[in-house]
Amino acid sequence: MKDALALHRWLLAHQVHHEIVRLPRPMTRAGELPETIPAAPGRCVMVTVLYVATGIGHEVVIAVASPVAAPPRPEAVAGLLGVRQARAVPAHVVNSVTDYADGLVCPLLLPKSLPMFIDDRLLADTKTVFTATGERHTALSIRALDLLALMPGKMVDLRGARPRGSREAVAQQH
Repeated sequence: MKDALALHRWLLAHQVHHEIVRLPRPMTRAGELPETIPAAPGRCVMVTVLYVATGIGHEVVIAVASPVAAPPRPEAVAGLLGVRQARAVPAHVVNSVTDYADGLVCPLLLPKSLPMFIDDRLLADTKTVFTATGERHTALSIRALDLLALMPGKMVDLRGARPRGSREAVAQQH
């Protein structure tokens, strides 16, 4: 499993200013960052791993990085991608696909084979953001611009994504 030390070494090798923050209490998921640090939920980044149904019986695993303040809704992700369904994956799948502990996935050092989508509500500025490191007792502190520059993936708008396709009205039968 990847951890804070792996992230620290990778960021040092890329000469990116960052800090590994020791948390005052352990957390079980990135959604707990705002209360643990404390920091504004919009300044904390989480990664959600989802199954996306691309066809009958065929599912693909994807990752979505978003602010803790606005976790991605599976139906918004499905609508954005034009697929039938998106749903959360079990913990063991998150662990094996990302090589991070479930709930504590960092948006960095993810496998290139894992499609990544980045919610455009993540602010691209010089202020600090926080994200999980794969460990319960630490968080990564990094400038938002640096994090966004290092994250692989496509920037997407998940605010109002709607399913694609026909929008025909169906009359109710009396």
